Amino acid sequence: MTAAFALATSLLWGLADFGGGLLTRRIPALTVVVVSQGAAALVLGTIVVATGAWSEIGPRLWFAVGAGVVGTIAMLCFYQALARGPMGVVSPLATLAVGVPVGVALLLGERPAVLQVAGITIAVAGVMLAGGPHLRGAPVQRRTILLTLVAAAGFGAVMALIAEASTTATGLFLALFVQRLLNIGVGGVALYVAVRRGSAALPTGGTSVIRRAIPALTFVGLADVAANATYVVAAQHGPVTVAAVLASLYPVVTALAARGLLDERLRIVQTVGAGLALSGSMLLAAG
Repeated sequence: MTAAFALATSLLWGLADFGGGLLTRRIPALTVVVVSQGAAALVLGTIVVATGAWSEIGPRLWFAVGAGVVGTIAMLCFYQALARGPMGVVSPLATLAVGVPVGVALLLGERPAVLQVAGITIAVAGVMLAGGPHLRGAPVQRRTILLTLVAAAGFGAVMALIAEASTTATGLFLALFVQRLLNIGVGGVALYVAVRRGSAALPTGGTSVIRRAIPALTFVGLADVAANATYVVAAQHGPVTVAAVLASLYPVVTALAARGLLDERLRIVQTVGAGLALSGSMLLAAG
């Protein structure tokens, strides 16, 4: 069960990243974040009201608040890093996020079996290679590396925090709704600051471009929500060390989606990485 839900998480996150990447070619990245998370919040808000999830309000919601704030900051750092440096360096480094939930799990007493340790090692190495790292070329600015590491730490913290935000199905809906509200709030402030500094909030073509993109923006937001939900289920019903690593296979999904839908050619290192990631995931599932 843990492996199935964690792999579903990687599929959903991979598709969300792929869709978000396509949208940011036409729409400013911060606008994509705010609108997509806003669409997801509307759906989640309806579910919360319909299921009476408000009754689940309690101290655990602070984990969702933390996930919302930290996740948005991590996303902003990630976008800045992508803007400053080569994606082939930034993307693989961001997969180090898996170290946070795995480290927390080990500190809390989880002890993976030898086969699982081997699977974790192979899968993480494969995911980093699947990002297409630049092995040669101009040196990357130290600030870009720092931003990427901050983003990775933030993404990992979100995985650890959201897993603790609820223990029931209705509580999970409420936690995800609160997380989205914080995403919108922090992202909205960042967008306001960016506009004040001269950046554009609307794409060329104005609001009509955003209106036409609403279905795609909604998909990105809901895929991200669903990924968080499936990760919580995976982490609560099995070893976090397994759930976190399998959920972190999403760069492979993004690369394969680009290959299949955009006809982007995978580099040899990416193909090898995808194979290693899948081999590691099979070891984890078997263990």
